[in-house]
Amino acid sequence: MNKYSKYIAEILGTLLIVFIGAGAVCAGHSVKMAGDQGVPVWAITVFGVVIVAVVYATSYISGSHINPAVTISYWATGRMYAGTALYYIISQLAGAVLAAYFLSLLFPGAISTVFLGTCTLGEGVGSWKAASIECLVTFLFVFTIFATAVDKRTSKLLAGVAIGLVYLFGVSISITFSGGALNPARVFGPAIVSGHFDYYYVWWLGPVIGAIAAGFLYGKVFKQKAEGKEINSACS
Repeated sequence: MNKYSKYIAEILGTLLIVFIGAGAVCAGHSVKMAGDQGVPVWAITVFGVVIVAVVYATSYISGSHINPAVTISYWATGRMYAGTALYYIISQLAGAVLAAYFLSLLFPGAISTVFLGTCTLGEGVGSWKAASIECLVTFLFVFTIFATAVDKRTSKLLAGVAIGLVYLFGVSISITFSGGALNPARVFGPAIVSGHFDYYYVWWLGPVIGAIAAGFLYGKVFKQKAEGKEINSACS
């Protein structure tokens, strides 16, 4: 397999996540009255479905991180080398920007209204509350990744379904408070292209802290001792 294939997989996987996820928000806006930023139920469901698809499509190539918070968690817990993690994150952010650029061509009216589907704080929700919610739901999401896709004791057959369902649950719970990102790249691409950076730190701080906490908890409490110092071969 080409040594660059895993980075290309991360670019394409993240591009698909952002394009379909943020695109659902843009499409929902296009059929509503101007200024209404409500997100229909089908737009939320899309997130979970596309996560399942991408996990199965790219997991054997790159491990299907498609999320800087996941990659940082892998690095922080000793499952990935720093240099590899950096290239993964660059690839993910590049994919997110490409997706947002394509959305800007398809939905030019969504640039200044729903900011190409980027996340925003809910009405009356403070930034620290939003970051805390993002932290909690990302913790559950990444914990599921470690429990199903990383732990060698579990079957990988249904890993994508489990990860997608937890992601869907996390988005459903957090969307009215923080926009339901669970992924810094999900906000990065649309924010870069639309120029909307209000409370931008929320969608890095919350998911990254939650992901690192999930990785350390799983490693300290649930992981087999024999795996203790093993670097994930798919990410080396």
